[in-house]
Amino acid sequence: MNMVSDASPEASPLRSRPYRSPKRQAQARRTRERILAAACELFRVGGYAGTTMAAVAAAAGVSVPAVELAFGTKAALLKAAIDVAIAGDDEPVPVLERPWATRAQAAVTPEEFLGVVAEILVTAAQRSDPLVLAAFEAARSDERLGPIADQLKTQRAVTAAWIVDGLSARVPLRSGIDRTHAVDVVWLLMEPAVFDRLITDRGWTPERFGTWFADSALRLLTACSDNQRGPAEKPQ
Repeated sequence: MNMVSDASPEASPLRSRPYRSPKRQAQARRTRERILAAACELFRVGGYAGTTMAAVAAAAGVSVPAVELAFGTKAALLKAAIDVAIAGDDEPVPVLERPWATRAQAAVTPEEFLGVVAEILVTAAQRSDPLVLAAFEAARSDERLGPIADQLKTQRAVTAAWIVDGLSARVPLRSGIDRTHAVDVVWLLMEPAVFDRLITDRGWTPERFGTWFADSALRLLTACSDNQRGPAEKPQ
């Protein structure tokens, strides 16, 4: 019940504005960070079905209501964990507006541009791909995960388009390949299952994957001749 209406002459900006204690805000942020760290680890090991809100709460040292208050549902918690794993932190800064993106944009050659992209892509994939794959797997049987899986695919398409635009700004695309086709190729090269299979099943190192990604994008999409490219990717 509102004790004082905004229109009341007795209303004061100081009284109508909720008080936010810096100490309480810092404590809430630390609690959120603990919950996300616990969720990332449990989703990575047990998948979506094998992870419960109670388990996350216990691992984070908080109550289940605290987890639900901070994130609502388990699906929302998984999405938040994925976002943090991709970015590397919980700061409200879009991935494509972070310092690495500025560094990539400053690159002169397509090789330098793709080198920066591949470096951050591999780092993010190591943290996030198990969680993304857990979301995709769960979406097959849990309709609540469908929108999240779709959103993750759309986000990947946005990043792929950004990469294609950065690449084509430095070297022409091959004849017969338009932007849409190029985005689809990069989108597939970024597929979490590809990274997982090559690292887990075929024994590739993350560094080898990064070299392969950059080399594949350059060779498949651009008009660079072979003698303009660096040496082919070598097994590591």
